[in-house]
Amino acid sequence: MTHQEKRAWIMLVVSAAAYGVYAAVILSRAGGHPLVRVPYAAALLWTVGAAIGASVVAETALGVVNRGDSRLSDERDRQIGTLGDRVGSSFVVIGAVAAMLMAIAGWDRFWIANVIYLCFFLSAILGSVTKVIAYRTGVPQW
Repeated sequence: MTHQEKRAWIMLVVSAAAYGVYAAVILSRAGGHPLVRVPYAAALLWTVGAAIGASVVAETALGVVNRGDSRLSDERDRQIGTLGDRVGSSFVVIGAVAAMLMAIAGWDRFWIANVIYLCFFLSAILGSVTKVIAYRTGVPQW
């Protein structure tokens, strides 16, 4: 497994865990009330910050444990990285457009913030899954 594939796995696991924790916290706070009344900002910021911190720690640990592994990337790594980034960034665009339309329509800030966070999560997950699959099966030739 290459260093880049290990990084994709880290992003996949950390993103899923962070969003899962965030969703659990928000749903547990709802207690039968409408979700727009749930205080979400601190939980959102803490889970994003914790995910960033966990990724940094995991990648640092990966570098220490696999000191001898090459971190050089070849053409295949670059193609896979580009493919995964394109798949992932499409969801960032979808989230931005959705948030813009929701703001224009006057939706509550809770929904706007959460659709953006959901699309960042989907971007990380689907981009990472694309990279892992491409490492396992090869880069598709269009």
